[in-house]
Amino acid sequence: MTTVRAHFDRKLSELRDGILLMGSRVEEELKLALEALATLNTDKAHEVFAADRTVNRLRFEIEEQCFSLIVTQQPAARDLRTIMTAMNIIVDLERMGDQTKGIAKVVPHLLRQPLVERPPELKQMGDLVGRMLNQVLLAYARANVDLARVIAHQDDEVDTLYAQVFGKIMVQMAQTNDAARIEATYELLRVARELERFGDLATNVAERIIYLVTGTFEEINVDQE
Repeated sequence: MTTVRAHFDRKLSELRDGILLMGSRVEEELKLALEALATLNTDKAHEVFAADRTVNRLRFEIEEQCFSLIVTQQPAARDLRTIMTAMNIIVDLERMGDQTKGIAKVVPHLLRQPLVERPPELKQMGDLVGRMLNQVLLAYARANVDLARVIAHQDDEVDTLYAQVFGKIMVQMAQTNDAARIEATYELLRVARELERFGDLATNVAERIIYLVTGTFEEINVDQE
């Protein structure tokens, strides 16, 4: 029985390591996308697409691991919670990759109007969601509930920055009749929206970590009425 348990624990450890690897790949994808955006480098943008395919592949590989553990080990209680949480986290990580790919898709549009003004809050959003992902992966690796809860406050900051970007971009669009410039400015709003959604997904992962550790679902970032 001890041998069986030890084998199962190794499989759960491999599952955790796979998720952390997938998370690190999403971190790399985000970094590439932000570099592509900052430099309007289409080669970097294409690297993002390749990185996203890797993230997608890892998602399906980890999903297969989860299904295999459920079928072969018939886990109960906490072990089942660990596996189900893993399945939810990889979905959120894959979606983060999709948001990042959305940023890379904006690069060719901005190349047509490279001098369009970018609100400084846009870079702040990118830096912040990158830190959020890094911290949520650390929280998962350490099963640290307190660190997971910090993500909620950071997501509030992302939402505030998004509102500032939105306001500035609306002003810019109202001040020009140049259709190409309006389109490029709107693409910046698309970037902001992708980053805002990225932050929401990081918050989702944080909530799943809290559930994994405590067994209680806790919404850590509820909009105030």
